[in-house]
Amino acid sequence: MRVATPRSAGVWTAVAVVIVASAAIAAQQDQPERFGFGRPATEAEIAAWDIDVTPDGTGLPPGGGTAVEGRSIYVEKCEICHGAHGEGRPFSQLVGREPRQGFPFGNQPSLVRTIGNYWPFAPTLYDYTFRTMPFDEPGTLEPDEVYALTAFLLYLNDIVAEDDVIDANTLPRVQMPARDKFVGDNRRGGRELR
Repeated sequence: MRVATPRSAGVWTAVAVVIVASAAIAAQQDQPERFGFGRPATEAEIAAWDIDVTPDGTGLPPGGGTAVEGRSIYVEKCEICHGAHGEGRPFSQLVGREPRQGFPFGNQPSLVRTIGNYWPFAPTLYDYTFRTMPFDEPGTLEPDEVYALTAFLLYLNDIVAEDDVIDANTLPRVQMPARDKFVGDNRRGGRELR
């Protein structure tokens, strides 16, 4: 049995580098400009996927709802996963304002994060609900249903009144208890992603 020496190991490393470099160059040369399938997306196709809502409310659709309207939708579509009063079981707890003072989540990881004590921006609650709920049929809720559910969840967390109308104008003005507890991403420069 022959043992590799530092010199023979260096030779094999050089051979491996040459092989990898040759393969990379060959791969670049063999790529066609187009693959001959697919087509550019239409404006309607892009619009169907462009449904995000930003923290300032940009992207909120027309419509509206109240907690009173949201209660029946919650019972029908949300209660089975989140409990009758948003207490969780089997999935995430949605309701809870404790702790009302401070923001000790970093020091006390056992604290439960809810809409009422941790969610920083109300419009993103709409966004998350619209895109991902209900769990077994995500994306099936109509905008009015999502506004009503958002109003109901904010009401359960003592953030809005039961008869407050939540819509594209009022939702961005809702002051969430944890709003100033997060540091905004103010990085500028570099390539903007879109």
